[in-house]
Amino acid sequence: MRFYYLIFTALMVLFACQNSDSKGNMKALDLLQYGIPMTIMTPDSVAVQSGNLSFSKDVTIKGEDPGFDIQIFAYDASTTDADAVKNEQLEQVKANPYFSKVLQNDPNGFVYEIALDSTNLSYGFKYVRVQGDKEYIFQNGMVGSFSLEDAQAMYEAVQQK
Repeated sequence: MRFYYLIFTALMVLFACQNSDSKGNMKALDLLQYGIPMTIMTPDSVAVQSGNLSFSKDVTIKGEDPGFDIQIFAYDASTTDADAVKNEQLEQVKANPYFSKVLQNDPNGFVYEIALDSTNLSYGFKYVRVQGDKEYIFQNGMVGSFSLEDAQAMYEAVQQK
């Protein structure tokens, strides 16, 4: 009986290692060449697009998996208080008529839920960095629906530790 328990435990450890989160497949992506002086974590294969709007810079990072789609906006900083910028972003999200709730609220960002109806839920995130004279807003892509796991993974990916 003890032998079977050992085999069972070994198999469970093996499966746990194979099914670990996707962070093992993530690599650092330096965004400096796109005008963003930061590094974030991304899957191995991503497509990066960069554009300049009249008042901001817009960088979009899409993975092959539709669950990874990050958009970054860079603006001239209106304040050096990242908490104030985050709270402004939170108020904008809460103004959405389909906003449901904030699931995670940190000093520089948050993860939230959008409920189109009781069975159609989508999740998003916003993360703010103020650096020098710029403020950077990281968020999920604007097109598509994301699972909670997708939103949390992207939220973790944009944070510098």
